Amino acid sequence: MKCFRMRGKKGEEHFDRTDPPRRRANKQRGHGTYENDRPPVVGTVGRETGQVRLRVVHQTTQETLEQHVHRFTLTGAICYTDEWNGYEHIIRPHVTVSHGQKEWARDDDGDGKREVHINTSEGMWTDVRTFLRPFKGINKRFLSGYIAVAEFRRNLKSISPAFIAMLVAAHF
Repeated sequence: MKCFRMRGKKGEEHFDRTDPPRRRANKQRGHGTYENDRPPVVGTVGRETGQVRLRVVHQTTQETLEQHVHRFTLTGAICYTDEWNGYEHIIRPHVTVSHGQKEWARDDDGDGKREVHINTSEGMWTDVRTFLRPFKGINKRFLSGYIAVAEFRRNLKSISPAFIAMLVAAHF
């Protein structure tokens, strides 16, 4: 019988073949799925409000993305995305930038301001990764809880006296 060693449990043998220890840095190529131990997180962020909605999903199919966007955006909201084909059937005004052609921002209306970009969402993902980094790996069963805290933290922006009063009132 071959034994596996679990990370962080030195000296203790791990005999369960159905639950092998996790490998460091799952470096599989392509989009992650819940099944390949790289659960995807989908998100939207409002440019004007800054409000974020994040959800852990099992796969990033076109249907999953459409449902997320339609649930968390207003009907007339303009969706800015990159050129990935999973976004093609979003039923919202939709504008893309083509990263494959080295396009990062574009001025469509000629006013000198490059309004077509996804920098807002890229900044959101940077914030989420920075929040998760100190935990050094999270079990996928608990990832949605951590993502909920990251969303709450991003939406809160600052801890105000009103927020502290709300916490105290909820505790008693």
